[in-house]
Amino acid sequence: MKEHKSKTIRNIFKKKEDDLRPDIKEVLKYKQILNKIKEETRKIVVGQENIVNGIIRALLCEGHVLLEGIPGIAKTLIIRTFATVTGGKYSRIQFTADLLPSDITGLVSYNKERDQFVVVKGPIFANYVIADEVNRSPPKTESALLEAMQERQVTIGNNTYQLPNPFFVMATQNPIESSGVYQLPE
Repeated sequence: MKEHKSKTIRNIFKKKEDDLRPDIKEVLKYKQILNKIKEETRKIVVGQENIVNGIIRALLCEGHVLLEGIPGIAKTLIIRTFATVTGGKYSRIQFTADLLPSDITGLVSYNKERDQFVVVKGPIFANYVIADEVNRSPPKTESALLEAMQERQVTIGNNTYQLPNPFFVMATQNPIESSGVYQLPE
């Protein structure tokens, strides 16, 4: 497993390993960018300051978020807005009992016109992914998502493909409806 370090966080510190004081100009530059992202997001998403701030913290740490909430509280809108504001690509995956790992990651398919096999990348190849009701799919499918989140890469056929940077997943689960769901690993 290779270590994935943030270029963003690393850039705000001086180059010497023994001197970990932040470069104030870089800190102010990133603060300005983050404030602009918040400002633009507030124009579309109203009343979700805590969630927006949490997502920004997760993005800075190159992490992901599991959000528990009832339908209709703007979860999808938030991720779509982040993609628009930052110029990234957005994708939504509705998790269901019949969802397969290849429905997320992609597959190798035969193209008759070209007389060759081609890779069809799945919806995980986006900067911002919402995994809606992630606990509705079988553990095998959840595992494919978790692997992509951890490794930031996906294997399709015999080839490994890097996921885009930034890569952020917001998984959701509905706390009210619990019939037909799988327990998520802790």
